[in-house]
Amino acid sequence: MRGKEAEDFVRVVAPDLRDEEREFDAALRPRWLSEFVGQTRIKEQLALLIEGARAREEPLDHVLLSGPPGLGKTTLAGIVANELGVGFRPTSGPALERAGDLAAILTNLEEGDVLFVDEVHRMPRTVEEVLYPALEDFKLDVIIGKGPSARSIRLDLPRFTLVSATTRPGLITLPLRERFGFSPRLDYYAHDELAKVVRRSAGILEIEADPDGADEIARRSRGTPRISNRLLRRVRDYAQVRGDGRVTRGSASLALALFEVDERGLDKLDLSILSCLVSTFQGGPVGLSTLAAAVGEETETIEDVYEPYLLQLGFIKRTPRGRVATEAAYGHLGVPLRTSGELF
Repeated sequence: MRGKEAEDFVRVVAPDLRDEEREFDAALRPRWLSEFVGQTRIKEQLALLIEGARAREEPLDHVLLSGPPGLGKTTLAGIVANELGVGFRPTSGPALERAGDLAAILTNLEEGDVLFVDEVHRMPRTVEEVLYPALEDFKLDVIIGKGPSARSIRLDLPRFTLVSATTRPGLITLPLRERFGFSPRLDYYAHDELAKVVRRSAGILEIEADPDGADEIARRSRGTPRISNRLLRRVRDYAQVRGDGRVTRGSASLALALFEVDERGLDKLDLSILSCLVSTFQGGPVGLSTLAAAVGEETETIEDVYEPYLLQLGFIKRTPRGRVATEAAYGHLGVPLRTSGELF
């Protein structure tokens, strides 16, 4: 897939939230820990921290949520605010372009509020440095004037909790990372957990979905609740237009086949990478830049968007000599395993 075709293609299994999905996504988000499916250990840890903070009538420690997109980091941030019974003020790292942007938000917080910063790793360094005293001492240093007449004053801030989310924890500076008291990492969901997510969302949307239909959607959701909800919408459309309105295993299979999502959750872009690796390069090893050029994608897109799930499935391996297709990849494509030489 190259050129305009690649640009126009919208991935049904992309974990990123699209603008047109925000209202739909917000309607399905749980508001309490008891409603949140999956991430059992993190929920237990958060419940303990929240209960302790409420008992002491203190703000919760600052929290850094990390993990792949679509797993519920924003949802958990909102749940923290609801459980504490305080205000929720969302923003994002890219939106905080200047120190004044952050100062305006901080000075408008109320006691105990939760400030949520999404994509915190994209916050400019100058803004980040203003945040340090706010997190530690609940103070804000403001520079008044310019040049030799400039002076610094320190403003008191209400005690608040910063909840940040990132998909790239390695890009967060050490000084900022050390100011978080709790830093859990969200993992991909198990199959049965995703089936629960589908059934819950179907109930909210008033969609009749039997267990087998929910199970079929969960099986193709790549371990990500956001993808489960998106696939449920596509299956709902198919069931209402071409079926009796019920989400069954049959209607789910036919709908997802129509939208080119196979039984392991791979779409045609994933399959083009595997096919290129297996057929064009005889299973590899092949360098990342060569593979990216062959499929018409950027190297960063291959590495950050497509490879993680293929690695998780065990379909490819990263080796010092390049990317290599595994025996499982050959089996999934229905291609006989090459017999000359070693696979790796």
